[in-house]
Amino acid sequence: MKLRILLAGIAVAATTLAAVGLALDRAFPPDLSRYHERSTEVVDANGRLLRAFTTLDGKWRLKTTVDDVDPLYLALLKAYEDRRFDDHWGVDPVAAVRAAWQLAERGRIVSGASTISMQAARLLDPRPRSFTTKAIQSARALQLEWRYSKREVLAVYLTLAPMGGNLEGVRAASLAYFGKEPRQLSAAEAALLVAIPQSPERRRPDRASAPARAARDRVLARGLEHGVIDAPLFEMARSRPAPDRRLALPMQAPHLSAWLAGQSPGAVVPTTLRFELQQSLSQLAHDERRQFADGAEIAMVVLDNRTGGVVAWLGGDNFFGRAGQVDLVRARRSPGSALKPLIYAMAFDDRTLHPETVVEDVPVRFRDWLPRNFDRDHQGAVTVRRALQQSLNVPAVLALEKVGPQRFLSTLRTAGATPGLPPGDTGNSLGIALGSATLSPLEMAGLYAGLANGGSFAPPQVRRDRPRPLPVRLLGPTAAWYVSDVLAEAPLPEGFASLPVALRERRIAFKTGTSAGYRDAWAAGYSTNWTVVVWVGHADGTPRPGQLGRLSALPILFKAFGRLPGEDNRAIRPPVDAIKVSSHRDLPPRMRTLGPHAETSGGPRIAYPPADARIELTEREAIPLNAMGGHGRLRWLVDGRPLDGNQWVPAGAGVARLAVVDEAGRSTSVTVRIVERR
Repeated sequence: MKLRILLAGIAVAATTLAAVGLALDRAFPPDLSRYHERSTEVVDANGRLLRAFTTLDGKWRLKTTVDDVDPLYLALLKAYEDRRFDDHWGVDPVAAVRAAWQLAERGRIVSGASTISMQAARLLDPRPRSFTTKAIQSARALQLEWRYSKREVLAVYLTLAPMGGNLEGVRAASLAYFGKEPRQLSAAEAALLVAIPQSPERRRPDRASAPARAARDRVLARGLEHGVIDAPLFEMARSRPAPDRRLALPMQAPHLSAWLAGQSPGAVVPTTLRFELQQSLSQLAHDERRQFADGAEIAMVVLDNRTGGVVAWLGGDNFFGRAGQVDLVRARRSPGSALKPLIYAMAFDDRTLHPETVVEDVPVRFRDWLPRNFDRDHQGAVTVRRALQQSLNVPAVLALEKVGPQRFLSTLRTAGATPGLPPGDTGNSLGIALGSATLSPLEMAGLYAGLANGGSFAPPQVRRDRPRPLPVRLLGPTAAWYVSDVLAEAPLPEGFASLPVALRERRIAFKTGTSAGYRDAWAAGYSTNWTVVVWVGHADGTPRPGQLGRLSALPILFKAFGRLPGEDNRAIRPPVDAIKVSSHRDLPPRMRTLGPHAETSGGPRIAYPPADARIELTEREAIPLNAMGGHGRLRWLVDGRPLDGNQWVPAGAGVARLAVVDEAGRSTSVTVRIVERR
C-alpha cells in the first residue's frame, strides 16, 4: 500500500514537473534572434560564396550547419568539448559531478561541465559568468534539446562560436584564416578552430599565432587520446604552422551582390552565376583595363543561352575606386549601332527585306536630319548583308523607317528591355537606329540571347529562387537565322589575327557599337551556348576620342569567349522557309530593293522620302524632297500634279504618290502615307 502511494506520488510529482517545465518553455521560449541575425550571403549556382556582408552589429556571422564542416572537425570538437554530446539531454551529469568533486577537492576549477548545448545557450543569450548564469544556461540547454535536434543545436554553436575580432562561426573563421570553406579543413586547421572559441581574443591567430598554435596542439593531443586521429596524423598536424594573418572574404560580383543583398537582407541569395567563370572573366577585365591609359572601365555580362541565366556579371573592375560602385551592367548607355541587328531582324520577319536586298548607302535627308556613317563616307548600292556587317547608318535608318520606331520600341519592351528616350522624344525618332535610345548591357545581353535562341526572348535570370521568366516569341526562326548568318560571317577588323583560338573553335555572331562622342564602346556576340556583351567607357560619360567598339570592346569579347566552356558550335542549317538566292534579282519584287534605290536604267532615284514611308506632320509643315541621278533638271509630281520646286506641303492626312522625272523623260515614283501629329 505504501509502495503504491509512493509510486503515485512520484508520478504526480513527475507530471507536475513536466507541466511546469512545459509552461515555462512556452512562457520563456529560447531567443534565437542572434542565430537568425546572420550575414547576407550571395552564392553562385552551386552554393559557393560570392560575397558576404557583415550584420547590423558588424559581425561576420555566416550560417553554418553540420553538413558545412568536415567530419574531423566535429569529431575533434566533441572529443575536446563534450564527449557525451550525442547521448545527454543538454546537461552532462557525469561531467557536472566530476567538475564539482574537483572543485571541492582542489579548491579551483580543474575541468568544466559546460556541454556544447550549454555553450549554444550562452551564445544565444550572453550573460556575465556566475553560478546563476550557469543554472540558466543549463535550463536553456535542456530546453534547446527538447525543442530541436542535435544537428540543429550544433548549427547554433557552429554559427555563433566566437573566433576572434568580428568573426563568428566556423565558416567565417575558416574563410578568414584559411581561405576555404570548412568542408575541406585539415586536421591542424580543424583543431585550431576547435581551440579558438575558448579564449577567442588570446588565441586569434592573426594577432597571437604562438598561443593559437599551442592551444591547437592541445586539441590534437585530446584527439589522439580518444582515438579521433592516429599518431602519424597527430605528428603531421602538429608540425604545421598556424596562420598569422587574416584573409579577405570572397568578393566576387560585388556590384550584383550589393544589389541582391539590398533585396534580401540576412538571407542566403542563390544566383545563376558560376564562380569559376566569374573569377576568370573578372581577371580578364582587370588585365585588359590595365592597358587603358585613361583608366576606362569595363562592364561585361555573360548568359547561358540554354537556361537564360547570367553566369558572369562584371559591373566594373575598380569597385572601391572613384564611381566604382556604379553597377555598369545595369547602367543605361547609348548602344550606338548595337541595336541594328534587331531592326533588320524585324524587317526580315516582315518579309520586306532579305540579306541580299540591295539598298543605296547614299546621303538621304530625313526631314531635318542627314545621317552619315562614322567615316563620313557612303558606299552606294550594297546588300543588306554588307550594310549590317559594315554597320552602315543610312540603310539601318531606312530599315527602321520600314519597321516603324514605335513598333520597334514596343518589341524591345516586350522582350524585357526598358529603353530610355531623350527628353521630348515620344518614340518616333529614327535616331533609335543609331543609338538615341539607351539600354543597359544586361538588357542588351537579353536581346542578343533572343537572337541566339531563334527569336524567343526573355529577360535574363540572375536569382535561382525566383521563377524563370517565360520566353516570348517575337521573331520567326528564319529571321533570327538570317541575322545570325550575317553576323557570324562578318569580316574581322584589321589586327585581329592575334585572336584565332576563339574563332577557330566557335562560330560567333557579333556586332559592335560606338555612341556619339565616343562615350560608349560596345561589343555583343553569341555562339550556340553563350551570349557575351562588353561595354567600355567612363562611368561619368567622359568621351574617349577615337575609341570605337571594334577597337576597345571587340577584342575583349573574343577573349571572353576563349575562356568559356567548349561547345558544338557548327553552322546551323537554314530553316526550310529561308529564301536562298545568289542575287537580289532572284528575290520577290518587293524584297529586291530598299529605300531610295530603284532600277531605273540611269534615271533619277528618290532619296527621300523612301517607298512606303509613314510621315508624321503638323498642319502646313513642308517635306523636303530629295532625288539623285537622272539627266538635267528634275521635276516633281504629287498624285500626277506638277510641284513647284522640291518642297511639298501636304493638304492633309492620307496616301500620296510622289514621282520625279528628268529631262530625258525617265522617272521613278514612291507611295507615302501622311499622318497628322497631335
